[in-house]
Amino acid sequence: MANAPTIAVIDYHKGNLSSVARGLARAGAEALVTDDPTQIRTADALVLPGVGSFYDAIAFMHESGQDEAVLDAVRGGAGVPFLGICLGLQLLFERGDEGVPTDGAAVESTEPYGAGLAPGTVFEAEGRRWARGLGLLHGSCTVLPSRRLKVPHVGWDQVHLTHSGSGHPLLQGFAEGTNVYFTHSYAVDTDIDTSDAVALTHYARNFASVVSRGNLYGCQFHPEKSSAHGHQILENFVELARLSKGLE
Repeated sequence: MANAPTIAVIDYHKGNLSSVARGLARAGAEALVTDDPTQIRTADALVLPGVGSFYDAIAFMHESGQDEAVLDAVRGGAGVPFLGICLGLQLLFERGDEGVPTDGAAVESTEPYGAGLAPGTVFEAEGRRWARGLGLLHGSCTVLPSRRLKVPHVGWDQVHLTHSGSGHPLLQGFAEGTNVYFTHSYAVDTDIDTSDAVALTHYARNFASVVSRGNLYGCQFHPEKSSAHGHQILENFVELARLSKGLE
């Protein structure tokens, strides 16, 4: 396909990624589902879908070398565009506690977010165990409280644009209060940089449902399951990849 960017859909062996790949193809990309770090490094853009737990996903990525491939491809703000979906958004951040083993060795970290530790490292800080994420964005991923509402959060819910979300290139054609499809128990916490949040959702607590910094983008919802609004997100990301590659 002329002017079609090659977008690697990163496979960390935790689910069927075909719906994401099909959505990207319909949006005009050459979608490549791959677990190969070399193909991840050389793609025009990256998509990290979300299936499984924070710890299991980041541990597999570290053991397979996918983490370093992603970091090599996106670091510095001048790298290729990256879109994290659901868990993929969460893995952009510094730490998460989903699925972290409660027994076995853990690093005692003097830095609460595990700075300097390899992705997937289990460490103790602030009286609890965490797994180190990719560390590309600041903050934590924690479970949604379930005092009144059922968790996991499954179904259609609204996203509300922040000031930086209005006119954001990933959200072109995306109206305030749009309903999209969620299925998750964990979300980014309130310790993230507020400037990274371009849309918010409230379920059990407020959380960033779309994040962005430089060439990094993330959606807590599933665009591939969100009908026309989700397809618009994928089209916008493909356009960002096309522009990044100079395929106008």
